[in-house]
Amino acid sequence: MAALPSFPWLVRRQDSPWCRTALARDISLQAAVEAIETQLAGCPEADLALVFASSTYASDLPRLLPLLRRRLNARHWMGCLGGGVIGTTGGGSHLGEVHECEHEPALSVTLLHLPGAELHPFHLDPDELPDLDGPAEPWRERLGSSVDATRSLLLLVDPSCGAINDLISGLDYAFPSASKLGGIAGQHSAPHPSLLFEDRVCAGAVGCAIGGRWRLEPVVAQGCRPIGPVLEVEQAQRNVVLQVSRGEQRHSPVAALQQILTSLTPAEREKVQHSLFLGVGHQDFSLQATGAAGPAEDSVPFLVRNLIGVDPRNGAVAVGDRMRVGQKVQFQLRDADASRSESRQLLHRLAREHSQPLIGLLFACLGRGQGLYGQPDGDVSLCHEAFANLPISGVFCNGEIGPIGGSTHLHGYTACWAFLLADPEAAP
Repeated sequence: MAALPSFPWLVRRQDSPWCRTALARDISLQAAVEAIETQLAGCPEADLALVFASSTYASDLPRLLPLLRRRLNARHWMGCLGGGVIGTTGGGSHLGEVHECEHEPALSVTLLHLPGAELHPFHLDPDELPDLDGPAEPWRERLGSSVDATRSLLLLVDPSCGAINDLISGLDYAFPSASKLGGIAGQHSAPHPSLLFEDRVCAGAVGCAIGGRWRLEPVVAQGCRPIGPVLEVEQAQRNVVLQVSRGEQRHSPVAALQQILTSLTPAEREKVQHSLFLGVGHQDFSLQATGAAGPAEDSVPFLVRNLIGVDPRNGAVAVGDRMRVGQKVQFQLRDADASRSESRQLLHRLAREHSQPLIGLLFACLGRGQGLYGQPDGDVSLCHEAFANLPISGVFCNGEIGPIGGSTHLHGYTACWAFLLADPEAAP
């Protein structure tokens, strides 16, 4: 009997990665699930399913995964409830419509087939986290993944979790070279948590360690622009800055800001009253230093933090972060133009450096969207300027998780992008 011919193209097609998305905006959860099923009809088994649901469905959330798992096939499931949903409609050979669905019912489902990937989904109880002063191995055991096999971490945290910063610090400690991206799920009044994992609703944190030939490439857009010079903290107590300096000149933070105001336009001075933040440089940002004397002013990456109070007696300011003497700081203004400019720059730089991702995952602050841009679909439109025809899914968060300057941080008012990329040369 003659040997059967081989068809290499068939093998390649079966092993090719794929991404299928669906977005439903029905008031009823049952109707939304049926719409998702219609858009994803005929889809083979996926390696990972990502599910993001708006808080409108909070009371029905325990029904969601059982309904979806009866209709769709995936090895692993994870997701969360959010204050809004980002998704891409499916059901055709071309990319569907991409929308940021704010303050309305919406359900976004993404199915991913990732040949050569090592996926390790995990659930963490915040009351049982390993000691930050101990070895890193217990952290890796909780995730079921080694440091060498983990290139990226997708992380979703329930809003009731009281140890978010310890969790982020522990994961940075255990997996220092892995990018960590995600956010805090949405709050609601229903008597259950906000996270979705495999077949249930749960609290704490859920995620997926990603390795092999796949990784998440981060883009963190904080939506601010600097005003005034870079200053150095001379006196600080916990989260209160008492004195700053520039060269030999020393002032209270309020006095330094008053000098900056004289150089601003009337429109900018108006924005200072409601959109002023402080950019804070951390010691771990010294990775980008340009010499023994420290980093140059224009090379300092700042972590944008809220200004939460002013003491009129001494001109001190309270900041939403612990402050240290010697830190670099710079006042920042947040507005739509600054956000567009920063996002365009970061996204187009990524497009120049990398091929088209399989999907873009967006974890955006509830304060962005139409409230920031004055029109719908602001962030996803900016992404499509850099990556045309890219499927996008995600969620509006109560806090966003992403790297700045070599360390992972919890952000506010930020768009944290996680672009799923394949590296053909990487060993699985």
